[in-house]
Amino acid sequence: MRTFIIIWLGQLVSTIGSRLTDFAIEIWVWENTGQATALSLIGFFYFLPNIFISLIAGAITDRWNRKLLMIVGDIGAVFATLIMVVLYLGGHLHIWQVYVIGTIKGSFSQLQGLSYSASIGLLVPKQQYTRASSMGFFSYYGSEMIAPALAGFLYYVIPFFGIAFIDFLTFLFAITTVLLVHIPQPILTETTPYNRLNIWQDMQFGWKHIKGYPSLLLLLVLSSLFWLFLSISDAIYSPLILARTGNNAQVLGYVLAAAGFGGVTSAVILSTWGGLRSRIDGVLLGMISTGLSKAIFGYGQVLWIWFPSQFCSSASITLRGSSNQAIWLSKVIPQMQGRVFATENMIQQMMGASAYLIAGPLADRIFEPAMSPGGYLAPIFGNFLGVNEGAGIALLFSSCAIAMLLVGICGYFLQPIREVELIVPDHNSVL
Repeated sequence: MRTFIIIWLGQLVSTIGSRLTDFAIEIWVWENTGQATALSLIGFFYFLPNIFISLIAGAITDRWNRKLLMIVGDIGAVFATLIMVVLYLGGHLHIWQVYVIGTIKGSFSQLQGLSYSASIGLLVPKQQYTRASSMGFFSYYGSEMIAPALAGFLYYVIPFFGIAFIDFLTFLFAITTVLLVHIPQPILTETTPYNRLNIWQDMQFGWKHIKGYPSLLLLLVLSSLFWLFLSISDAIYSPLILARTGNNAQVLGYVLAAAGFGGVTSAVILSTWGGLRSRIDGVLLGMISTGLSKAIFGYGQVLWIWFPSQFCSSASITLRGSSNQAIWLSKVIPQMQGRVFATENMIQQMMGASAYLIAGPLADRIFEPAMSPGGYLAPIFGNFLGVNEGAGIALLFSSCAIAMLLVGICGYFLQPIREVELIVPDHNSVL
């Protein structure tokens, strides 16, 4: 796993830098608008291009040099950040520009992420898939553990330009690690389906392949439902804490650090242990425990409830995500992974974009007024969540958490999902 670890280390450092910039932008947008809708739209415009670019990116990932694609993706994302810095320094940065730049950054990040994910199956042996997947979550939650708390402090000490400069340095480190290693390409043979240069066929191939395995299709549907409710809660996560704490960016940073600590702890355990023997149990139990933890988080209004519940939530998401990715890596041959993963990713991106589009208006226009003093939901839930600012967001957050819990429970009642690892053969038996 030496090559994979080198690449992973570069991505870890780069992810921390990117999260520093993202967090600073979130605080800037909240300070200028004070609306959950404005923050959730950042996520919407980040997800939106991924819906359209996923299938094309999947097709070219299976054909083109994945090392080059990873570099192009990183360069495009950092270039978008530099545009934002220039606008900020000139005093011309506006909310709509943040959305446009987020769209550009999301497109290149999608290309980089697909190239990276599709390379895992060629860089590590199959028995290490869960470990490799959990290390990806270590990168994400490692950045959550370090970046928000650090950015919450730096935001009031150095200008936004200083935070973006740190992001640029981490990008250079990531590019260097990719340049130093060899990333193998899948071997396309005459027996490989759709190996001719027909992008339209390739774009359809991922969906056709998944439909050929009903268990994988049902797993994708279940995961997409979970992703929808998770994305709604993610979209209102920062507004919830900021509203409950009087716009305290440092408290938000500390809670996000707890999220990172939970994810990192789970990733370390999984990468050492290797995960559950039944990976579908990891998926479903991860969904159930995520929902339970987030329900407690939504109920809480103080740090001593937020910290442990967020720790458990992030640990559970890592268990679910690592187990899910390991299943797909073992069931789809490397020559098809770019296209199949792109289809899977596109559907989940659609769920994410929809969630971020509706989350803000739901919070600002429906749940917050309903939970304010005199609101029609205040008499029912006010004793549990209060009627102060953020109570409506907390109710929406908790409702999504309960939905996540129910999605995980439903998975155990569906045999094609419960026995997906037995029904769908590993790709070694297909080649």
